[in-house]
Amino acid sequence: MPHLVVSISGHGYGHVAQTAPVLNELHSLMPQLRITVRSAVPASHLRSRIHAPFEHHQSHGDIGMLMSSALDVRVEDSRAAYRAFHADWQARVEDEAGLLRDLGTDMVLSNVGYLPLAGAQRAGIPNAALCSLNWHDIYRHYCGDDDIAAQIRGCYAHADAFLRATPGMTMGYLPNLVPASPIADIGANRRDELNRLLRLSGEEKLVLVSMGGIDSRLPMERWPRIEGVRYLVQASWQVRHPDSIELESLTMGFGDLLASCDVLLCKPGYGSFVEASCSGVPVLYADRPDWPESPALVEWLQNHGRCRNISRQTLEDGNIATEMERLREMARSPTPVPSGGEQVAKWLSARLEI
Repeated sequence: MPHLVVSISGHGYGHVAQTAPVLNELHSLMPQLRITVRSAVPASHLRSRIHAPFEHHQSHGDIGMLMSSALDVRVEDSRAAYRAFHADWQARVEDEAGLLRDLGTDMVLSNVGYLPLAGAQRAGIPNAALCSLNWHDIYRHYCGDDDIAAQIRGCYAHADAFLRATPGMTMGYLPNLVPASPIADIGANRRDELNRLLRLSGEEKLVLVSMGGIDSRLPMERWPRIEGVRYLVQASWQVRHPDSIELESLTMGFGDLLASCDVLLCKPGYGSFVEASCSGVPVLYADRPDWPESPALVEWLQNHGRCRNISRQTLEDGNIATEMERLREMARSPTPVPSGGEQVAKWLSARLEI
């Protein structure tokens, strides 16, 4: 029974959104495959997305960037964290290699921590990265092109492949780049059921508010009431707004809720943009102009979905009535088909079966 060890970054939920469809498809191709998921993402969220059986190991396999909110990077704190992480780099890689050997690993898939790749390479274990971004480009953008950046780049460049999900950063300097189609699990539109459950009229609008798993919230208590608009919000925000509804109070998965809504209100993020577009749901987003991945995500969404860029002030104040009307007036785009999960799963299964 081959053993795939999967590392998933805890820097937002987009990394899970990319990886879960691959693992679900891979399980259907290789039901005997043993999967271990190493991640700091809560096990409850992992299991809500990954339907294949897996063993969960709590692990902080990468730094990502330290954030003060869903939109703001703590650059100096991130720089210090990377310096500490790389202070004894060779010893850290040896420890990772030993851990992977002890697990009896046949292959490593990382989205998109580079230490698991480095450990697999040291141990002689096949390894691949999967993501729409990489931490080399992100680190270099904020912290400069130094020895740490070179070490990170080497980990990605020496993997058997970097499976780059569409939409994604260019990464043309990687010799092992393998482009993949969009990846997403698409839910079912259950709006009629939601209308009955929430006693909504056919004219009322549901807005799903999501910041992509980053630990920050919007000040929704001060948002104005918009006639005929209700908001679906995660319970941990503890929102006290007369038109808010806790996501967890509804007996539906996130994908079904998204597919059943009228608008997604969010920041740029892979999972948010691709899942909304592939579900035919229009998007209001507050841009992250300093985040290097944003241009690729925004350009793709503009070409494949209905969307409006709103200011950060509008996002925080909740004055979205006019923008919602403008969204409604936009022409619908053909709904893209997210075939990347199947594509990547077939790539992995071919190597696991050797």
